[in-house]
Amino acid sequence: MRTPFFLASLGLLASAADPQPSGAPPQPFDCGTGTKSADQSFLDTIQQLHDGKSKGSLAARAAELAARDDPIKVQAVFHIVMTDAAKDSITNAMPQAQLDSMNASYNPYNIQFELQNTTWTTNDTWAKASKTGDDDNNMKKALRQGTYDTLNIYFQTDLSGVLGRCTLPSAIANGKNDPSVYFNDGCNVNANTMPNGLMDGFNKGKTAVHETGHWMGLLHTFEGYSCDGPGDYIDDTPQESVATDGCPTDPKKQSCPAQQKAGESDPIHNYMDYSIDDCYTGFTDLQVARMKSMWSMFRVGN
Repeated sequence: MRTPFFLASLGLLASAADPQPSGAPPQPFDCGTGTKSADQSFLDTIQQLHDGKSKGSLAARAAELAARDDPIKVQAVFHIVMTDAAKDSITNAMPQAQLDSMNASYNPYNIQFELQNTTWTTNDTWAKASKTGDDDNNMKKALRQGTYDTLNIYFQTDLSGVLGRCTLPSAIANGKNDPSVYFNDGCNVNANTMPNGLMDGFNKGKTAVHETGHWMGLLHTFEGYSCDGPGDYIDDTPQESVATDGCPTDPKKQSCPAQQKAGESDPIHNYMDYSIDDCYTGFTDLQVARMKSMWSMFRVGN
């Protein structure tokens, strides 16, 4: 479980977390990605897709892209960023194990990650950079590789306050092929969540799976922390107002029983909730369709 005691013992507990919406439960750690971090092109697109409205044939194009079963192959670069004190905690085998975890999660949906490179950096300042700012920007300007459709994940040994955070796709690249425009695109992930890492309950590589879901265009299943409103803008994920802690199966977790269909409960097994790694099992059909649409509209070829 996400307990302050355990995480503090690792020296990972932040002194103060970002304020949560009033409906959100107190969480010692969260992901840090949501509509507040999205740009307008992303928000406009998910609203139009959710409403089924076509603007410049957007909805029709998205439906066509989602219906195709073409394999998506994503080039990935892993950056292992360590403090001097923690440099022995990440083994040479862990990046490959992380890639294997991601592919085991995404391959059933015809999405494949191909690791192009792994960089290793010892820098106490960068390994602790938990907020977007000068330290985080300097790290990414120095380390990022590839184009806008290259997934860069920064595994930081001392990332605090969040298990991870990631950028959502947007029209920022717009065919410019100018890395200076999107240098900060990618995911920050606590390195202790890699397979065989130090974070018990979260050390099977699923944090990177969750964060990559954001990079591919998905929001949290509990987005908005409310039983009203669009939630994650995807119709086949049950409405959820409270992020999951652990893996509550008996009794079932039902944060929005009035909005859920008969027999439904909160999507605790969905990669875009906050469950422990062993609880996760997959994505919904419409989440997969959304990822394919967003990949084709925003990332591939940029």
